[in-house]
Amino acid sequence: MRFVDTNVFVYAVLVPKKAISGDLKKKKEAARQIFLRINDGENVTTSTVHMSEVANILEDVAGIRFAVDFLSAVLSKPTITVETVSAEIYHESVHRALYHGISINDALALILMERHRIGEIYTFDQHFSKVDTRVIQE
Repeated sequence: MRFVDTNVFVYAVLVPKKAISGDLKKKKEAARQIFLRINDGENVTTSTVHMSEVANILEDVAGIRFAVDFLSAVLSKPTITVETVSAEIYHESVHRALYHGISINDALALILMERHRIGEIYTFDQHFSKVDTRVIQE
């Protein structure tokens, strides 16, 4: 089981409107491959907060219809567990973010991973190099 960060979904599905760098092309292709494995049935976990981030980005860039269709498809997959986040857990992530020097939602991912004994995360976020978590980018 792996946790899936917001950026994997975003890189996988958004089509750039202009030319992109080679590094970004590599990230998008890697994200697409990860997304295909998830779509084919790989068991993964994410959170309502991370899905909300995806929704906000997709709504801004691709429109509400695209965001609704995408999130509906993701949320209906039985192999994708979407963990709910209580105020207590989110409060803890605020403090953990300061401790690790990472974003609040990255800290939230770490907390959920610890609680569910998940040792790996699909992400292209460099903040995770600051903590003891195995980052998967392929």
